[in-house]
Amino acid sequence: MSDALSPDAVHLGLDLGTQSVRAVAVDGAGKLLAAASRPLTSHRDGIRHEQDPEQWWSAAGAACREALSGIDDGRVRGMAVDATSGTVLLADASGTPLTPALMYDDGRAADHADRVNTVGGAVWRRLGYRTMQPSWALPKLLWLLRHTDVPPGARLLHQADLITWRLAGRQTPGDASHALKTGYDLLADRWPAEELAALGVPDGLLPEVVRPGTVIGTVCGRAAATTGIPAGTPMVAGMTDGCAAQIGAGALGPGAWNSVLGTTLVLKGASPRPVHDPAGVVYCHRGPGGGWLPGGASSSGAGVLTRRFPGADLDALTGAAATTGSTAVVYPLAGERGERFPFRAPDARPFVLGEPYGAAEEFHACLLGVACVERLCLDHLEHIGAPVDGPLSLTGGGARNRYWSQLRADLLGRSVTLPEQAESAIGMAVLAATASGVTLERAAAAMVRDGVGLHPDPDRTARLLPSYLGFVDELVRRGWLEPEVAAHAHRRAGQ
Repeated sequence: MSDALSPDAVHLGLDLGTQSVRAVAVDGAGKLLAAASRPLTSHRDGIRHEQDPEQWWSAAGAACREALSGIDDGRVRGMAVDATSGTVLLADASGTPLTPALMYDDGRAADHADRVNTVGGAVWRRLGYRTMQPSWALPKLLWLLRHTDVPPGARLLHQADLITWRLAGRQTPGDASHALKTGYDLLADRWPAEELAALGVPDGLLPEVVRPGTVIGTVCGRAAATTGIPAGTPMVAGMTDGCAAQIGAGALGPGAWNSVLGTTLVLKGASPRPVHDPAGVVYCHRGPGGGWLPGGASSSGAGVLTRRFPGADLDALTGAAATTGSTAVVYPLAGERGERFPFRAPDARPFVLGEPYGAAEEFHACLLGVACVERLCLDHLEHIGAPVDGPLSLTGGGARNRYWSQLRADLLGRSVTLPEQAESAIGMAVLAATASGVTLERAAAAMVRDGVGLHPDPDRTARLLPSYLGFVDELVRRGWLEPEVAAHAHRRAGQ
């Protein structure tokens, strides 16, 4: 057994989320030894969403100190950090923030997105995502450059970059996962210099980039005193929070997928080759081992329950919904309009098919609607050539509702697993185990615990499929879904 996978070894995963920083200590057999978190606060004003980057460092230090407080320093083998995708700031040459952090969903760079897509369109199309959205990091960088007095030696930092800089006591390379939305060319393994120069991005502003899983430095003495992480601990280049959760679920073999149901629905999978989507709603990260991690994020998800049933007892509603037998469907947008995946429709709005009677049937229609979106995501992925025939895991807060998970398995007509402890911080602990030379696949095989398996009821699948196909046809009728994708969904349903 590798020393990294010995039960005595400890790997630290650090997750920089929107509402909190979470640290976990996991041994080589996947046992969660300790976990701690500290809250974060945001400032929201319309389309603006900012955080103070110094909060991340103070919260990370406190969470790490607590998580490691009962663990012998000699057991700690490595650590890795994940963060929200597309969150950026400008810092000076010493790493001190010059600006607030523009968070992953900050929308003020819309005026810059068109220019980014005009200048870099050929690169983005070659990479498979066609266009950049206004909330991506590169348009936000242009906004920052326009509204900031940028001194010589300034740096663009992704959220994780600030933490690894503080931990190492010097600037460390960024990882290709966080750099994707800043325009990093994952095929050529370099920044697209000509396009960035045309956009006015200064030389030296962007960090050196390495692939996830690369050792980028060690924890310095000053950071050790602040965080409790032993000085000299290797730091492994991390990934975005969605990719980290995928690692935590063990969805790494070709055709494997992890479906994360939180406020919105996110699907992340594994492929031996890049997946190109003509619709531009699927994009690929580069995996630590050189494979590809395609995925997409819907605007639909469990947020529909908060919006439609504020303050309700969701467990009681689930129990009542399970007895209805209703096949009505709600299109479950978490907000009032706009869809990103499995199709792009900025003007999409919620609708109801069928006539749900009472709160229990309406609640069931929302649960079934999310399952319909999930199946359509997989149909779209198969339609564009992504492998989808591997194992499927369900994670996120929605997966804790056992009835809902079974309903999803039934509509999908396929078996699913509910991993015992899949979260982004766990995924970073698994990635950290590679600091000792173990492959990510081997680390995941030793450290990811499968948990419960659910199998579809064929009779229920047959009963639910007409509702799904009616939902698909309604999306076409409204002009949001391409007829070719709908035809593929019908073909798959008939197989």
